[in-house]
Amino acid sequence: MAHLHKKIKKGRPYYYIREIKRIGGKPKVVSQIYLGSVEKIAKQFQQAEQARKPIRLQSRSFGALFIVHEIEKSLDTIGLIDRIVPRASREKGPSIGEYFFYAWANRLIAPKSKRALSDWYRHTAIQQVRPVCLDELTSQRYWEKWDRVSAADIENICRAFFARVWELQPLEPECLLFDTTNYYTFMSSHTESKLSERGHNKAGRHHLRQIGLALLADRFTHLPLFYRVYEGNTHDSKVFRRVIDELFGVMCGFNQTKQRLTVVFDKGMNSEKAIHAIDDNTRIHFITTYSTYFVEELAGADLGKFAPLGINKNRSLRAEGHTEECMLAFRSRMELWGQERTIVVTFNPRTARKKGYTLEGKLESLRETLLEFRCKYRERRAHWRNSDTIRERYLRACEKLHIGSQYYHLKFGSRKKTPELSFRKDNYQVGKAETLFGKNVIVTDNHDWTTEEIVQLSLDRYGIEKLFRDSKSHDHIQVNPFYHWTDSKIRCQLLTCAIALTVLRLLEITINGEGRKHYSGRQILEEMSHLNSTWLWYADKRKPKQALDTPTNTQADVLKAFAWEIGPGGVLQPINS
Repeated sequence: MAHLHKKIKKGRPYYYIREIKRIGGKPKVVSQIYLGSVEKIAKQFQQAEQARKPIRLQSRSFGALFIVHEIEKSLDTIGLIDRIVPRASREKGPSIGEYFFYAWANRLIAPKSKRALSDWYRHTAIQQVRPVCLDELTSQRYWEKWDRVSAADIENICRAFFARVWELQPLEPECLLFDTTNYYTFMSSHTESKLSERGHNKAGRHHLRQIGLALLADRFTHLPLFYRVYEGNTHDSKVFRRVIDELFGVMCGFNQTKQRLTVVFDKGMNSEKAIHAIDDNTRIHFITTYSTYFVEELAGADLGKFAPLGINKNRSLRAEGHTEECMLAFRSRMELWGQERTIVVTFNPRTARKKGYTLEGKLESLRETLLEFRCKYRERRAHWRNSDTIRERYLRACEKLHIGSQYYHLKFGSRKKTPELSFRKDNYQVGKAETLFGKNVIVTDNHDWTTEEIVQLSLDRYGIEKLFRDSKSHDHIQVNPFYHWTDSKIRCQLLTCAIALTVLRLLEITINGEGRKHYSGRQILEEMSHLNSTWLWYADKRKPKQALDTPTNTQADVLKAFAWEIGPGGVLQPINS
């Protein structure tokens, strides 16, 4: 058996590893290895320890780019775009398809301007995922490349891209959601642009020029199927009329077998021409909302006519013990747009209470304003002596609070030669408004559908609204504000964002599967952004060693959904390899 042996030479200890065996009945040294003095042994241990430690580390974000590239390999947006806009004869560097990929991948993970794009990629593991010369990813190069992409090219890319998306998710849509939004820009008034115009901005930036976007998505998967860019000063109903024929082509093209398709949109799209176009198409039906103020008698019906609905939201409320919060509805028919339609009026108690509190607060604020007006009128202050002027100021106060002027009546007179202003709340108008609180009117030509089916599909419009919220998120995609100032580049930028938005939804579908997980796209990307790839340089080795971080449970779930795992030593490997 080997053991440590110490010898004393000239008063100093020296150490050996000895092995002794019995030979012929006597112990005999069969092996002896000299180790040296205590100082020499300690130095050797220090050198061995240093050799195991890296002398330099380099860590780069890996996970998010890796899964985005995995989706790119199945979508093949690079090849798709390059087939439509091929390389020029002497073109060098990344192709136009690759330029779009590097743009939408960044939009999806951590949106940056084109000027900051190459610096952002320097801090990622892009060279391990899809190598590129980062000096090529400049704003000037993007300008030159995108200048070759025409509006017709973008339309062709869109059709091919969404067709490819639907190949990956081969469901047959029966119901589709349509809606519009807009994105503000900081473009100067003097800059030439047909797309960027002033209009009603949904973010409240009415003084800025804006660009409109119409989007069609599947009801169940919430996957985008079609989008169209339009001028910022165009009303939603005009946009709907303009694209309705194209929508029909998309809807019928993606679903060859279903003979009945339904499109859901809100009351902003309503117009007689658009509804008549739907009536003329035997395959297309619609569900829309309608203003309660145009059907006050129907919408103001007594709540005794309403009955609870058997929809998902009500089931959840009952399970939580909030039966009194359940949504109610009653059904009727009336003629609208030249034909008889099915009308469903819903009532939401929570919304009614919220609107009641809001109106109460606004009326109290308006009362305080009128008290201030009366004081100034009595004192005959400058600019407060004319009744017409005061009425105009009252109307402006109502506009500022976004409330009608019918709730208070003003009366001017005098008492003992002193000007007098009195005002009275109109309780009839307040009560009339309160009867409409929490009410929503749904109109459809699906007469054979149950009330629950009609209401549930109308509520499902939240899916396309969520897509718009995602497109305006500061963490991912972030369409607005625009920093492009020519229409051609704006179209390219919106194509980039549309691809990123679609990939975000594909990520959620791929990771969550059939309801097994409930990760949001934002959670997936943030978690994977923290999965780093580290290069380690050792003193005794020429080549560096690469290792990935130990994954969290979420990161492991995401990699597993793409059939990858991180094995021993931080090595990325296919599952079951």
